[in-house]
Parts: sequence; C-alpha cells; structure tokens
Amino acid sequence: MVVKKLVARAAIGSLILAGAGLIYLFIIIKDLPDADFLSSRQVFESTKIYDRAGETLLYEIHGEEKRTIIPFDEIPAYMKQATIAIEDEGFYTHSAFSIRGIIRGLIFKPLSGSRAQGGSTITQQLAKNAFLTSQRSITRKLKELVLAVRLEKKFSKDEILNLYLNQIPYGSNAYGIEAAAKTIFDKKAKDLTLAESALLASLPQAPSYYSPWGSHADELMARKNALLEKMVTLGFISEKEKVGAQKQQLAFADNFTSIKAPHFVMMVQDYLNNKYGEDFVRTNGLRVITTLDLKLQESAEKAVAEGAARNQELYEGKNAALVAQDATTGQILALVGSRNYFDKEIEGNFDVATQGLRQPGSAIKPLVYATAFKKGFTPDTTVFDLETEFDATGDPEKSYKPQNFDETFRGPVTLRQALSQSINIPAIKTLYLAGIDNFLKLAKDFGITTLTERSRYGLSLVLGGGEVKLIDLVNAYSVFAQEGTLHKQSFILKVEDDGKVLEEYADEPTNVIEPQYARLINDILSDVKSRAPLFANSLSLTVFPNHEVALKTGTTNDYRDAWSVGYTPSLVVGVWAGNNDNSPMFKKGSSILAAVPIWSAFMSDALKDRPGEAFNKPEPIFVQKPMLNGQYVVDYLANGQKYPQIHDLLYYVDKKDPLGPEPATPKTIRNLKIGRNRYWLGRK
Repeated sequence: MVVKKLVARAAIGSLILAGAGLIYLFIIIKDLPDADFLSSRQVFESTKIYDRAGETLLYEIHGEEKRTIIPFDEIPAYMKQATIAIEDEGFYTHSAFSIRGIIRGLIFKPLSGSRAQGGSTITQQLAKNAFLTSQRSITRKLKELVLAVRLEKKFSKDEILNLYLNQIPYGSNAYGIEAAAKTIFDKKAKDLTLAESALLASLPQAPSYYSPWGSHADELMARKNALLEKMVTLGFISEKEKVGAQKQQLAFADNFTSIKAPHFVMMVQDYLNNKYGEDFVRTNGLRVITTLDLKLQESAEKAVAEGAARNQELYEGKNAALVAQDATTGQILALVGSRNYFDKEIEGNFDVATQGLRQPGSAIKPLVYATAFKKGFTPDTTVFDLETEFDATGDPEKSYKPQNFDETFRGPVTLRQALSQSINIPAIKTLYLAGIDNFLKLAKDFGITTLTERSRYGLSLVLGGGEVKLIDLVNAYSVFAQEGTLHKQSFILKVEDDGKVLEEYADEPTNVIEPQYARLINDILSDVKSRAPLFANSLSLTVFPNHEVALKTGTTNDYRDAWSVGYTPSLVVGVWAGNNDNSPMFKKGSSILAAVPIWSAFMSDALKDRPGEAFNKPEPIFVQKPMLNGQYVVDYLANGQKYPQIHDLLYYVDKKDPLGPEPATPKTIRNLKIGRNRYWLGRK
C-alpha cells in the first residue's frame, strides 16, 4: 500500500515537472521571432577606448558594421569548404544541431581552455548572431536551438550557409565575407584564393585575437595551415593544393589607420577580451577610460620614431620601445611597443614593451645591489676589480672569466662606484655575495615575471643573463622611486556598460623592501658626478634642471639590446633599442648612444611642466667591519691578529652573515690574496 502511494506521488510529481517544463519552454519560445525576419539583424554598439581624460577616442572595437550582401554563387567554393571544415564539418548531414558538438562545447572546450571548434553548428551560430545576445545561459541556449530548428525548416542548407557567410563578423568592423575580403585583402570575395579563404575562415571564433595586424598574427597563420590540413582530410582539396596554399605569401591591406597609441590599445583590447569575452566586448558598447596621457604618448612616439631612425642610420638598429609609468600609482602613462605599428619591414605591430623577452644587460644591476644591501653589505663595501675566474667546479677550463665593458680593471672599488660606473666584475662578485636565490626572490617581489627558470641562471645573471620585459623592468624601478613600495601596474581607470561600472582603478600598494635600501640605490643612481666617467660626452643628456633623476643603462653582448631606465620620485621611464629580429646593432650601438638619447628626449618633454623633485637621502651607515666601510688595507682584525697583506673581502667577511663574526679562516681561504680568485665560486 505504501509502495503504491509512493509510486503514485512520483508519477504525479513527474507530470507536474513535465508540465512545468513545457510551460517554461512555451514561455521561452512564444516571443521568438520568425525566421522570415532574419534580414533585419540587430546592430550592436561598439566598445570605445578613451585616454585618461575620457575625451579623446583612441579606438572603437567593432563600431560601424561594414557589410555587403552577395549571392551564394559569388562566394568561392574554397571559402564555403573552409568555413564548413573549421566551424561545422557535419553541416550538410545534421538537422540544425549536433548532440556531439553540444557535448564538446559544454564540456571539453571549457576544460581545455582552447579556441578550437566549439559546440554550435553553423545554423546555431546564425540564429545566435541574427536574433540573440551573446549572454551565456541555459535559456539563451534553448532559444538558439529552437531558432536553429526553425531556420532549418525555412531555408535550405545552401541558403543557411549563404546567410551565415553574409552575417558573421570577421573582425576590423567587417561583417560578412565581402566586407572581410575587402578589409583584409582589398579584393572582392569572388577573387579569394584558397590560402586567403582559409585565413578568413580562421577568424570568426576570435576575430580580435587573431587579427592579422595584431600581436597574435603567428597564431593566425598556424591556425590557417592547420585548417588546410583538415580540408585535405575531409576531401575538399588535394595535398598539392594544400602545399601551394601554405607556401603562398599573403598580402594584407593597410588597416587601423585611425587608431591612436596602437600598441597600448591592443594591450587594453586583449585584456578586455580575456576578462569579458570577445562577443561581449564587441557588442555591448563598453566605455573604457584608460590611464594613457595622450600628450605624453605623442611625445613618446616622437622620441621613439626619431631616435630609432637615427639608430638605423648610425648603428643599424631599426627599432625601439618606451614605457612611462606613474611611480606613485602604477598607472601606465605612455607605451610605444615598436617604432611604427604599421611598418611591416620592422615587424612594427610586435609589442616589444609587453611581449618582447630581452636580456637587460646591466640594467638589472640595481636589483642585485639592493639584494646585497638588504643582506647587510653597504655601498662602501670594497671589492677588487681585477681579472677574475669564477669557478664552481674546480676545473679551470670551465671557469667563468668575464670582462668589463671597457676591458680595463680599476683595482679596489666600492659597491657605490661599481654600480654608478656599471663595472661588471664587481657586479658579479656582488651577486655572489647577495646570493642568486635571494636576488631572484627580490626580483619577483619587484614585479619581474620572467626570471623563473632557476636551473638556467649563474653569475652572468647580473650582466643580463636572463630575459625580462621592458614593462616589468619599468615596474621594478618604480619600487626604488617609491622607496620600497610597489604599486600594482595598471592601464585602465574605469570600464562602464551603459552607465554601470564594471571595474574601476584602485591603488594596491605593497611594501617589498625597506625604504633605506631603496634610498641607497636612489642616492647612487642619481649622483651625476659618479656617473660622469661612464657617460663622458653624453652626460648632459642625463641632467634636467630642477629635477633629481636616477638613471641606469644596459647593453648586451654584440649590442643586440640597449636599455635606459631612469626615474624621479614620481615618474619612471624605460627605453629599449635594437632590432625586433634580435640581430645586433653595429658600430658599438651601446645604451648610451642608442637608448639614452631617446630616453632623454622624452624625459625633457615630460619633466618641463612638472614641479622639481628630489630623492630622500639614506641614513648614514657605519659598521664594525673595515672592508664594509671602504677600508681595504686592514692591519688587525677584531681578535687582534695582524695580517700584513691585502686580502679579498671574503677573507674578512662571511657572505652568509656579512655583519656577523669574521670567518675562522679555514685552510681553503687562508691564502685568499689579491690575484688568487679561484675561490669566487659560481652558482653557490
């Protein structure tokens, strides 16, 4: 009896649920448009990106829709086949939707995080693009399925494919294949080649990301070539046709002529797409206020363009990049990723500032010295600038034998002198004293994101043996400018959707080092007299009336990379000069000759309207260790024992505890005299 009641209740419950489901489905579909209204497709508002004042439009993401409807017979067979191959290979066999595709789209694609083929058929995509929003919900998906079925009943497969190819967005404001062909290749759709068709078919799933003028053009080419392989597999083309198409050199039309600050804008667009989704950004009319100072941006572009042109003539260094950051907030004020975004010969669309991994040369040294100061060494600590072998193995053949940039040796120097004059051998000794692991931790705390492969790094790291990004290096120097505080780097002030604030800038300061250690670095790098021997005739480029400016440069082997990073307490500016293809500059295109003039030109313009600033002085330092106070001739140690010879720092100081007791002078270092340098161990 009880069982019968339970069964009856279950049956009643099932009927109620089924009825509710039918009512829900009826409510969903009752107001859906008829397929006959497909031609009246909704026009969406574009997203607008502005400068920090919110007045100057930098770029519109899919503003005005450019579309020309063409008949099915004017669309090349290659274009139709490529679209089917990449979007919906079962298009001519399924009825509106694919169960297998839905499972793939709901489960496997989110898990993989890829931009591979999704779960919607061409018919479903047409239904969504023509009638629905890009909102992700079960209700929207059900509407899409119902509309797809209606479309399949109303139109033939060829008609649906024709509607799709005339409606779908291909990026750069181009809607439909005719507009896409014109925008990207400056030709009519009927004249598209196989290779061009495959490239266009590769765009719709992520048109902004895969833009042929953007930073991911290489991924677009790889996607196009993979699609050609699939077209062979599906029997659409022959192996010979595939090979010919993969070899074809594609010529793109000029584009983005109205964009301002293109590298900066592309960085913002990538961020928006990754956070909100390309469909949402493309269709929801967002208002984006960035951190860009348009006046400084124009000054940066001028300095880079003129400086890089000069470098090309003198040193065969065709390119340069610049980043300017407000040290007090972390906001990026100007960013130039390459000399000319539209110059294909120098790969100008590549953003060296945010994507280029380059060896920083001596520009990394301030972080090494800060690590040493944090450990207890002082600016007056004396090391010997002599020909030195750094040996971690005991094998002289494998020892590290670095040279100074000018191939001369200076004898005893303080860490202050070594940093201000950028002397290599003392810097390597400083990294050994500071510890590679300690340095890597500090670099990470300072915002350097790329020095992550510990097994690769040895003492050459202090000379730029690890790759960094210009934007990261500028962020790291901002810690010195702000006396040990890192402000989270940002390039967006506010994002609004129809008046609703989606996100807004908020300062996120983090104290990463004691102010005293940052002040020590500032005091050294802002000392004009100390840097004078290094800069010689270029010293005037580093001096600005009423402004105290700290500066460090860096040049890599073979002059492949030249750097100049300088700052006031409130403004940090970094410049890289070189070639995008990593080829070397000639005629000794060093940082002082190739990067500093660009940096100086921008700083002169940026500082002329700013009030004068000066760095706070560090507290005086005196410790009970003569060699940490600049005294390298020591007659007596604290225990009263007399040493008649001049010894290296490690004879008197334990590198693990520089302020602690003197070493017990075991046999291994008893004879550590000047010239006996095999005990400067690498990697330890």
